Amino acid sequence: MILRRLILLMQLFLTACMPSTPADVSTRAASAVSDMPPMKTFSTPRPEPARRANSDIARDFLDLAFQLESGRALPVFTRFEGPIRVRVTGEVPASLPSDLTRLVYRLQSEAGIDIALSQAGPANITIEAVSRAEIRRYLPHAACFVVPNVSSLAEYGRARRSARVNWANLRAREKLAIFVPNDASPQEVRDCLHEELAQALGPLNDLYRLPDSVFNDDNVHTVLTGFDMLILRLYYAPELRSGMRRAEVAQRLPAILNRINPRGNGVAPVRLRDTPRAWIEAVQTALGPGFSPSQRRQAARESLQIATAMGWTDHRRAFSHFAMGRILQISDPEAARQQFLTADRYYAGVNGARLHRAYVASQLAAFALQQGNGEAALETIAPHLGTAEQYENAALLATLMLIRAEALQLTGRGAEANAVRLDSIGWARYGFGAEWAVRAKMREISALSPYRGRSDGAL
Repeated sequence: MILRRLILLMQLFLTACMPSTPADVSTRAASAVSDMPPMKTFSTPRPEPARRANSDIARDFLDLAFQLESGRALPVFTRFEGPIRVRVTGEVPASLPSDLTRLVYRLQSEAGIDIALSQAGPANITIEAVSRAEIRRYLPHAACFVVPNVSSLAEYGRARRSARVNWANLRAREKLAIFVPNDASPQEVRDCLHEELAQALGPLNDLYRLPDSVFNDDNVHTVLTGFDMLILRLYYAPELRSGMRRAEVAQRLPAILNRINPRGNGVAPVRLRDTPRAWIEAVQTALGPGFSPSQRRQAARESLQIATAMGWTDHRRAFSHFAMGRILQISDPEAARQQFLTADRYYAGVNGARLHRAYVASQLAAFALQQGNGEAALETIAPHLGTAEQYENAALLATLMLIRAEALQLTGRGAEANAVRLDSIGWARYGFGAEWAVRAKMREISALSPYRGRSDGAL
Protein backbone atom coordinates (compact mmCIF):
# COMPACT_ATOMS: atom_id res chain seq x y z
CA MET A 1 0.00 0.00 0.00
CA ILE A 2 3.00 2.33 0.23
CA LEU A 3 3.03 2.13 -3.57
CA ARG A 4 -0.69 2.17 -4.12
CA ARG A 5 -1.55 0.95 -7.61
CA LEU A 6 1.98 0.00 -8.45
CA ILE A 7 0.09 -2.41 -10.65
CA LEU A 8 -3.37 -1.43 -11.91
CA LEU A 9 -4.73 -4.91 -11.50
CA MET A 10 -8.49 -4.52 -11.50
CA GLN A 11 -8.97 -1.09 -13.05
CA LEU A 12 -11.52 -0.93 -15.84
CA PHE A 13 -9.84 -0.47 -19.18
CA LEU A 14 -12.26 -1.87 -21.72
CA THR A 15 -10.24 -0.39 -24.58
CA ALA A 16 -8.43 -3.69 -25.03
CA CYS A 17 -11.60 -5.35 -26.26
CA MET A 18 -12.98 -2.44 -28.26
CA PRO A 19 -12.58 -1.88 -32.01
CA SER A 20 -10.55 0.97 -33.46
CA THR A 21 -12.91 3.88 -34.13
CA PRO A 22 -12.78 7.41 -35.52
CA ALA A 23 -12.86 10.28 -33.05
CA ASP A 24 -16.41 11.32 -33.95
CA VAL A 25 -17.86 7.84 -33.67
CA SER A 26 -20.57 8.63 -31.13
CA THR A 27 -22.54 11.82 -31.44
CA ARG A 28 -24.92 10.73 -28.68
CA ALA A 29 -22.08 10.18 -26.19
CA ALA A 30 -20.54 13.60 -26.86
CA SER A 31 -23.81 15.50 -26.74
CA ALA A 32 -24.82 13.79 -23.50
CA VAL A 33 -22.14 15.69 -21.58
CA SER A 34 -22.40 19.08 -23.26
CA ASP A 35 -24.31 20.23 -20.18
CA MET A 36 -23.15 17.86 -17.47
CA PRO A 37 -25.34 17.15 -14.45
CA PRO A 38 -23.67 17.65 -11.05
CA MET A 39 -21.27 15.14 -9.59
CA LYS A 40 -22.85 12.46 -7.40
CA THR A 41 -21.40 11.29 -4.10
CA PHE A 42 -22.12 8.40 -1.77
CA SER A 43 -24.05 8.83 1.43
CA THR A 44 -24.38 6.32 4.28
CA PRO A 45 -21.67 3.61 4.24
CA ARG A 46 -22.93 0.01 4.10
CA PRO A 47 -19.91 -2.18 4.88
CA GLU A 48 -20.46 -5.91 5.27
CA PRO A 49 -19.23 -7.39 8.55
CA ALA A 50 -16.30 -9.77 8.51
CA ARG A 51 -17.46 -13.34 8.01
CA ARG A 52 -14.57 -15.54 9.05
CA ALA A 53 -13.32 -17.48 12.03
CA ASN A 54 -11.59 -15.57 14.80
CA SER A 55 -8.63 -17.95 14.50
CA ASP A 56 -8.24 -16.94 10.84
CA ILE A 57 -8.56 -13.25 11.75
CA ALA A 58 -5.85 -13.62 14.42
CA ARG A 59 -3.48 -15.16 11.87
CA ASP A 60 -4.29 -12.41 9.35
CA PHE A 61 -3.72 -9.72 11.97
CA LEU A 62 -0.30 -11.06 12.93
CA ASP A 63 0.84 -11.31 9.31
CA LEU A 64 -0.45 -7.80 8.58
CA ALA A 65 1.09 -6.23 11.66
CA PHE A 66 4.48 -7.93 11.82
CA GLN A 67 5.63 -7.90 8.22
CA LEU A 68 6.30 -5.37 5.47
CA GLU A 69 5.08 -5.83 1.90
CA SER A 70 8.62 -6.78 0.93
CA GLY A 71 8.40 -9.80 3.22
CA ARG A 72 10.72 -8.33 5.85
CA ALA A 73 9.66 -9.15 9.40
CA LEU A 74 8.98 -6.33 11.86
CA PRO A 75 10.41 -6.75 15.35
CA VAL A 76 7.61 -5.10 17.34
CA PHE A 77 4.01 -3.97 17.13
CA THR A 78 3.51 -0.23 16.57
CA ARG A 79 0.56 2.13 16.65
CA PHE A 80 -0.32 5.59 17.93
CA GLU A 81 -0.67 5.80 21.70
CA GLY A 82 -3.21 8.41 22.76
CA PRO A 83 -5.50 10.69 20.73
CA ILE A 84 -4.71 11.04 17.02
CA ARG A 85 -5.08 14.38 15.27
CA VAL A 86 -5.13 14.77 11.50
CA ARG A 87 -4.58 17.95 9.49
CA VAL A 88 -4.66 18.71 5.78
CA THR A 89 -2.18 20.95 3.96
CA GLY A 90 -1.29 21.86 0.38
CA GLU A 91 -3.61 22.71 -2.50
CA VAL A 92 -6.62 20.71 -1.39
CA PRO A 93 -9.09 19.42 -4.03
CA ALA A 94 -12.72 20.34 -3.43
CA SER A 95 -13.87 16.76 -2.78
CA LEU A 96 -11.23 15.92 -0.17
CA PRO A 97 -12.64 17.57 3.00
CA SER A 98 -16.04 15.86 2.84
CA ASP A 99 -14.56 12.45 1.96
CA LEU A 100 -12.02 12.76 4.77
CA THR A 101 -14.70 13.78 7.26
CA ARG A 102 -16.78 10.70 6.35
CA LEU A 103 -13.71 8.48 6.72
CA VAL A 104 -12.72 9.90 10.11
CA TYR A 105 -16.28 9.39 11.35
CA ARG A 106 -16.16 5.74 10.25
CA LEU A 107 -12.83 5.24 12.03
CA GLN A 108 -14.37 6.69 15.19
CA SER A 109 -17.64 4.79 15.05
CA GLU A 110 -16.63 1.46 13.48
CA ALA A 111 -13.03 1.03 14.64
CA GLY A 112 -13.36 2.87 17.95
CA ILE A 113 -10.24 4.97 17.31
CA ASP A 114 -9.74 8.31 19.09
CA ILE A 115 -9.10 10.29 15.93
CA ALA A 116 -10.23 13.76 14.89
CA LEU A 117 -9.47 16.50 12.40
CA SER A 118 -7.34 19.43 13.51
CA GLN A 119 -7.74 22.84 11.92
CA ALA A 120 -4.48 24.27 13.26
CA GLY A 121 -1.50 23.41 15.39
CA PRO A 122 0.50 20.18 15.57
CA ALA A 123 -0.90 16.93 14.24
CA ASN A 124 0.06 13.28 14.37
CA ILE A 125 -0.86 12.72 10.73
CA THR A 126 -0.45 15.36 8.03
CA ILE A 127 -2.21 14.82 4.72
CA GLU A 128 -0.50 16.94 2.07
CA ALA A 129 -2.22 17.41 -1.28
CA VAL A 130 0.32 17.77 -4.08
CA SER A 131 0.43 17.13 -7.81
CA ARG A 132 0.88 13.67 -9.26
CA ALA A 133 4.10 14.88 -10.84
CA GLU A 134 5.49 15.75 -7.41
CA ILE A 135 4.57 12.33 -6.04
CA ARG A 136 6.17 10.57 -8.99
CA ARG A 137 9.41 12.50 -8.56
CA TYR A 138 9.98 10.24 -5.57
CA LEU A 139 7.94 7.12 -6.41
CA PRO A 140 7.36 6.86 -10.19
CA HIS A 141 4.58 4.25 -10.05
CA ALA A 142 2.76 5.49 -6.95
CA ALA A 143 -0.57 7.29 -6.89
CA CYS A 144 -0.02 8.23 -3.22
CA PHE A 145 2.04 7.06 -0.25
CA VAL A 146 2.61 7.37 3.49
CA VAL A 147 5.90 7.93 5.33
CA PRO A 148 6.82 7.92 9.05
CA ASN A 149 8.51 10.73 10.96
CA VAL A 150 7.93 13.59 8.49
CA SER A 151 5.21 16.20 7.99
CA SER A 152 5.75 17.37 4.40
CA LEU A 153 6.97 16.19 1.02
CA ALA A 154 9.89 18.60 1.25
CA GLU A 155 10.90 17.08 4.58
CA TYR A 156 10.62 13.60 3.10
CA GLY A 157 12.82 14.66 0.19
CA ARG A 158 15.58 15.55 2.61
CA ALA A 159 15.20 12.40 4.72
CA ARG A 160 14.19 9.72 2.21
CA ARG A 161 17.53 7.90 2.20
CA SER A 162 17.89 7.94 5.98
CA ALA A 163 16.93 5.46 8.69
CA ARG A 164 14.48 8.05 9.97
CA VAL A 165 11.82 7.09 7.40
CA ASN A 166 12.37 3.33 7.62
CA TRP A 167 9.22 1.62 8.93
CA ALA A 168 11.28 -1.24 10.36
CA ASN A 169 12.97 1.16 12.77
CA LEU A 170 9.72 2.32 14.40
CA ARG A 171 8.98 1.43 17.99
CA ALA A 172 5.86 3.63 18.21
CA ARG A 173 4.04 5.94 15.83
CA GLU A 174 4.08 9.62 16.62
CA LYS A 175 4.23 11.58 13.36
CA LEU A 176 3.44 10.51 9.78
CA ALA A 177 2.71 12.17 6.46
CA ILE A 178 0.39 11.05 3.68
CA PHE A 179 0.84 12.46 0.19
CA VAL A 180 -2.24 12.44 -2.05
CA PRO A 181 -2.74 13.86 -5.56
CA ASN A 182 -4.66 17.11 -5.95
CA ASP A 183 -5.08 16.68 -9.72
CA ALA A 184 -6.69 13.22 -9.80
CA SER A 185 -10.35 12.21 -9.89
CA PRO A 186 -12.35 12.57 -6.66
CA GLN A 187 -12.55 8.78 -6.39
CA GLU A 188 -8.80 8.32 -6.69
CA VAL A 189 -8.19 10.96 -4.02
CA ARG A 190 -10.72 9.25 -1.75
CA ASP A 191 -9.20 5.84 -2.40
CA CYS A 192 -5.81 7.24 -1.39
CA LEU A 193 -7.28 8.62 1.83
CA HIS A 194 -8.75 5.24 2.78
CA GLU A 195 -5.74 3.11 1.93
CA GLU A 196 -2.98 5.38 3.20
CA LEU A 197 -4.74 6.53 6.37
CA ALA A 198 -5.47 2.87 7.16
CA GLN A 199 -1.78 2.11 6.78
CA ALA A 200 -0.77 5.14 8.81
CA LEU A 201 -2.93 3.83 11.64
CA GLY A 202 -2.46 0.10 11.26
CA PRO A 203 -1.16 -2.68 8.99
CA LEU A 204 2.01 -2.13 6.99
CA ASN A 205 1.58 -5.30 4.95
CA ASP A 206 -0.77 -6.48 2.20
CA LEU A 207 -1.94 -10.09 1.82
CA TYR A 208 -3.26 -11.53 -1.43
CA ARG A 209 -5.14 -14.17 0.55
CA LEU A 210 -7.61 -11.54 1.84
CA PRO A 211 -10.59 -11.28 -0.54
CA ASP A 212 -12.50 -8.59 1.37
CA SER A 213 -9.89 -6.01 2.30
CA VAL A 214 -7.98 -2.96 1.12
CA PHE A 215 -4.93 -4.71 2.58
CA ASN A 216 -4.53 -6.61 -0.68
CA ASP A 217 -2.42 -5.56 -3.66
CA ASP A 218 -5.09 -6.58 -6.17
CA ASN A 219 -6.70 -3.16 -5.48
CA VAL A 220 -10.25 -4.46 -5.83
CA HIS A 221 -11.37 -2.87 -2.55
CA THR A 222 -10.37 0.76 -2.20
CA VAL A 223 -12.83 1.79 0.53
CA LEU A 224 -12.31 0.30 3.98
CA THR A 225 -14.40 -2.82 4.45
CA GLY A 226 -16.00 -4.33 7.52
CA PHE A 227 -13.00 -6.65 7.86
CA ASP A 228 -10.62 -3.69 7.67
CA MET A 229 -12.45 -1.83 10.42
CA LEU A 230 -12.28 -4.94 12.59
CA ILE A 231 -8.52 -5.16 12.03
CA LEU A 232 -8.15 -1.48 12.99
CA ARG A 233 -10.33 -2.01 16.07
CA LEU A 234 -7.96 -4.81 17.05
CA TYR A 235 -4.99 -2.51 16.50
CA TYR A 236 -6.32 -0.06 19.07
CA ALA A 237 -7.62 -2.56 21.61
CA PRO A 238 -6.56 -1.49 25.13
CA GLU A 239 -4.95 -4.90 25.71
CA LEU A 240 -2.24 -4.07 23.13
CA ARG A 241 0.50 -1.45 23.12
CA SER A 242 3.45 -0.39 21.00
CA GLY A 243 6.64 -2.35 21.53
CA MET A 244 5.00 -5.76 22.01
CA ARG A 245 6.60 -8.75 20.32
CA ARG A 246 4.64 -11.03 18.01
CA ALA A 247 4.25 -13.75 20.63
CA GLU A 248 2.89 -11.27 23.17
CA VAL A 249 0.29 -9.96 20.72
CA ALA A 250 -0.65 -13.49 19.61
CA GLN A 251 -1.29 -14.47 23.23
CA ARG A 252 -3.79 -11.63 23.70
CA LEU A 253 -5.68 -11.86 20.38
CA PRO A 254 -8.11 -14.72 21.21
CA ALA A 255 -9.56 -12.90 24.21
CA ILE A 256 -9.77 -9.58 22.35
CA LEU A 257 -11.52 -11.19 19.38
CA ASN A 258 -13.90 -13.02 21.67
CA ARG A 259 -14.84 -9.63 23.13
CA ILE A 260 -15.15 -7.53 19.97
CA ASN A 261 -16.17 -10.19 17.41
CA PRO A 262 -18.10 -12.97 19.17
CA ARG A 263 -19.71 -14.05 15.88
CA GLY A 264 -16.27 -15.21 14.71
CA ASN A 265 -16.28 -17.96 17.34
CA GLY A 266 -19.04 -19.79 15.50
CA VAL A 267 -17.41 -19.76 12.06
CA ALA A 268 -15.35 -22.70 10.85
CA PRO A 269 -11.73 -21.75 10.11
CA VAL A 270 -10.53 -21.87 6.51
CA ARG A 271 -6.84 -21.08 6.94
CA LEU A 272 -5.89 -20.34 3.35
CA ARG A 273 -2.32 -21.20 2.47
CA ASP A 274 0.21 -18.38 2.20
CA THR A 275 0.78 -16.83 -1.21
CA PRO A 276 4.19 -17.75 -2.67
CA ARG A 277 6.39 -14.90 -3.83
CA ALA A 278 6.64 -16.50 -7.29
CA TRP A 279 2.88 -16.08 -7.85
CA ILE A 280 2.97 -12.47 -6.68
CA GLU A 281 5.84 -11.66 -9.01
CA ALA A 282 4.10 -13.39 -11.93
CA VAL A 283 0.90 -11.37 -11.41
CA GLN A 284 2.84 -8.14 -11.09
CA THR A 285 4.66 -8.86 -14.32
CA ALA A 286 1.46 -9.84 -16.14
CA LEU A 287 -0.43 -6.68 -15.24
CA GLY A 288 2.21 -4.21 -14.13
CA PRO A 289 4.07 -1.48 -16.05
CA GLY A 290 7.24 -1.85 -18.06
CA PHE A 291 6.89 -5.34 -19.59
CA SER A 292 6.50 -6.53 -23.18
CA PRO A 293 3.39 -8.40 -24.41
CA SER A 294 5.31 -11.68 -24.54
CA GLN A 295 6.60 -11.19 -20.99
CA ARG A 296 3.09 -10.44 -19.77
CA ARG A 297 1.62 -13.51 -21.43
CA GLN A 298 4.32 -15.80 -20.05
CA ALA A 299 3.87 -14.33 -16.57
CA ALA A 300 0.10 -14.84 -16.76
CA ARG A 301 0.69 -18.48 -17.69
CA GLU A 302 3.06 -18.86 -14.75
CA SER A 303 0.51 -17.41 -12.33
CA LEU A 304 -2.06 -19.93 -13.57
CA GLN A 305 0.42 -22.80 -13.34
CA ILE A 306 1.32 -21.87 -9.76
CA ALA A 307 -2.33 -21.43 -8.75
CA THR A 308 -3.16 -24.84 -10.22
CA ALA A 309 -0.17 -26.55 -8.63
CA MET A 310 -1.08 -25.04 -5.24
CA GLY A 311 -4.55 -26.52 -5.57
CA TRP A 312 -6.21 -23.14 -5.05
CA THR A 313 -9.92 -22.74 -5.63
CA ASP A 314 -10.16 -19.32 -3.98
CA HIS A 315 -10.03 -15.74 -5.28
CA ARG A 316 -6.33 -16.04 -6.13
CA ARG A 317 -7.06 -18.81 -8.64
CA ALA A 318 -9.85 -16.62 -10.02
CA PHE A 319 -7.49 -13.66 -10.25
CA SER A 320 -5.00 -15.68 -12.27
CA HIS A 321 -7.74 -16.40 -14.82
CA PHE A 322 -8.77 -12.75 -14.77
CA ALA A 323 -5.18 -11.72 -15.50
CA MET A 324 -4.96 -14.19 -18.38
CA GLY A 325 -8.23 -12.84 -19.75
CA ARG A 326 -6.84 -9.33 -19.72
CA ILE A 327 -3.71 -10.46 -21.55
CA LEU A 328 -5.69 -12.28 -24.27
CA GLN A 329 -8.29 -9.58 -24.94
CA ILE A 330 -6.65 -8.22 -28.09
CA SER A 331 -5.07 -11.35 -29.56
CA ASP A 332 -7.81 -13.90 -28.82
CA PRO A 333 -11.10 -12.36 -27.59
CA GLU A 334 -12.96 -15.68 -27.32
CA ALA A 335 -10.18 -17.24 -25.26
CA ALA A 336 -10.23 -14.14 -23.06
CA ARG A 337 -13.98 -14.50 -22.57
CA GLN A 338 -13.51 -18.11 -21.46
CA GLN A 339 -10.90 -17.00 -18.94
CA PHE A 340 -13.30 -14.40 -17.53
CA LEU A 341 -16.05 -17.01 -17.27
CA THR A 342 -13.68 -19.32 -15.39
CA ALA A 343 -12.65 -16.47 -13.09
CA ASP A 344 -16.30 -15.77 -12.33
CA ARG A 345 -16.94 -19.43 -11.45
CA TYR A 346 -14.15 -19.38 -8.89
CA TYR A 347 -15.17 -16.01 -7.49
CA ALA A 348 -18.74 -17.28 -7.08
CA GLY A 349 -17.51 -19.75 -4.46
CA VAL A 350 -15.65 -17.15 -2.37
CA ASN A 351 -17.23 -15.20 0.49
CA GLY A 352 -16.38 -11.53 0.10
CA ALA A 353 -15.82 -11.64 -3.68
CA ARG A 354 -18.96 -9.85 -4.86
CA LEU A 355 -17.01 -6.79 -5.98
CA HIS A 356 -14.56 -9.00 -7.88
CA ARG A 357 -17.48 -10.53 -9.76
CA ALA A 358 -18.77 -7.07 -10.65
CA TYR A 359 -15.44 -6.28 -12.34
CA VAL A 360 -15.57 -9.56 -14.26
CA ALA A 361 -19.18 -8.85 -15.24
CA SER A 362 -18.12 -5.58 -16.83
CA GLN A 363 -15.74 -7.48 -19.09
CA LEU A 364 -18.27 -10.19 -19.99
CA ALA A 365 -21.00 -7.61 -20.67
CA ALA A 366 -18.61 -5.70 -22.93
CA PHE A 367 -18.10 -8.86 -24.98
CA ALA A 368 -21.87 -9.37 -25.26
CA LEU A 369 -22.28 -5.76 -26.35
CA GLN A 370 -19.65 -6.19 -29.07
CA GLN A 371 -21.57 -9.19 -30.36
CA GLY A 372 -24.75 -7.12 -30.57
CA ASN A 373 -26.39 -9.15 -27.80
CA GLY A 374 -28.02 -6.47 -25.70
CA GLU A 375 -30.16 -8.87 -23.68
CA ALA A 376 -27.12 -10.90 -22.60
CA ALA A 377 -25.30 -7.71 -21.60
CA LEU A 378 -28.28 -6.58 -19.52
CA GLU A 379 -28.57 -9.97 -17.83
CA THR A 380 -24.85 -10.00 -17.01
CA ILE A 381 -24.84 -6.52 -15.49
CA ALA A 382 -28.11 -6.62 -13.53
CA PRO A 383 -26.84 -8.37 -10.32
CA HIS A 384 -23.80 -6.10 -9.99
CA LEU A 385 -25.05 -2.51 -10.15
CA GLY A 386 -26.04 -2.61 -6.49
CA THR A 387 -22.68 -4.13 -5.56
CA ALA A 388 -20.73 -1.30 -7.20
CA GLU A 389 -22.88 1.23 -5.35
CA GLN A 390 -22.60 -0.54 -1.99
CA TYR A 391 -18.81 -0.64 -2.27
CA GLU A 392 -18.78 3.03 -3.29
CA ASN A 393 -17.01 2.47 -6.59
CA ALA A 394 -18.33 5.26 -8.78
CA ALA A 395 -16.00 4.47 -11.70
CA LEU A 396 -17.22 0.88 -11.86
CA LEU A 397 -20.85 1.91 -11.31
CA ALA A 398 -20.70 4.49 -14.11
CA THR A 399 -19.07 1.97 -16.44
CA LEU A 400 -21.74 -0.65 -15.74
CA MET A 401 -24.47 1.94 -16.26
CA LEU A 402 -22.97 3.07 -19.57
CA ILE A 403 -22.81 -0.53 -20.78
CA ARG A 404 -26.41 -0.95 -19.66
CA ALA A 405 -27.41 2.15 -21.63
CA GLU A 406 -25.81 0.79 -24.81
CA ALA A 407 -27.46 -2.58 -24.24
CA LEU A 408 -30.85 -0.92 -23.80
CA GLN A 409 -30.23 0.98 -27.03
CA LEU A 410 -29.54 -2.30 -28.82
CA THR A 411 -32.82 -3.76 -27.59
CA GLY A 412 -34.85 -0.81 -28.86
CA ARG A 413 -35.41 0.88 -25.52
CA GLY A 414 -34.00 4.26 -26.50
CA ALA A 415 -35.78 6.43 -23.97
CA GLU A 416 -34.69 4.19 -21.08
CA ALA A 417 -31.15 4.14 -22.48
CA ASN A 418 -31.04 7.94 -22.52
CA ALA A 419 -32.19 8.13 -18.90
CA VAL A 420 -29.60 5.59 -17.71
CA ARG A 421 -26.83 7.29 -19.68
CA LEU A 422 -27.70 10.68 -18.23
CA ASP A 423 -27.87 9.22 -14.71
CA SER A 424 -24.42 7.67 -15.14
CA ILE A 425 -22.72 11.01 -15.74
CA GLY A 426 -22.94 12.17 -12.13
CA TRP A 427 -21.17 9.00 -11.00
CA ALA A 428 -18.66 9.26 -13.86
CA ARG A 429 -17.74 12.77 -12.73
CA TYR A 430 -16.80 11.40 -9.31
CA GLY A 431 -15.16 8.26 -10.67
CA PHE A 432 -13.24 9.69 -13.63
CA GLY A 433 -12.96 13.36 -12.76
CA ALA A 434 -12.40 15.85 -15.55
CA GLU A 435 -15.03 16.32 -18.24
CA TRP A 436 -12.65 15.08 -20.93
CA ALA A 437 -12.18 11.83 -18.97
CA VAL A 438 -15.94 11.39 -18.67
CA ARG A 439 -16.35 11.99 -22.40
CA ALA A 440 -13.57 9.53 -23.16
CA LYS A 441 -15.20 6.80 -21.05
CA MET A 442 -18.56 7.40 -22.71
CA ARG A 443 -17.02 7.19 -26.20
CA GLU A 444 -15.15 4.05 -25.18
CA ILE A 445 -18.30 2.25 -24.05
CA SER A 446 -20.39 3.54 -26.95
CA ALA A 447 -17.82 2.24 -29.41
CA LEU A 448 -18.40 -1.30 -28.17
CA SER A 449 -21.81 -1.36 -29.81
CA PRO A 450 -21.83 -2.67 -33.41
CA TYR A 451 -24.58 -0.13 -34.20
CA ARG A 452 -22.87 2.87 -32.65
CA GLY A 453 -23.33 5.03 -35.75
CA ARG A 454 -27.09 4.61 -35.71
CA SER A 455 -29.12 7.79 -35.24
CA ASP A 456 -32.29 6.91 -33.37
CA GLY A 457 -33.08 9.86 -31.19
CA ALA A 458 -30.57 8.97 -28.48
CA LEU A 459 -28.71 11.65 -26.56
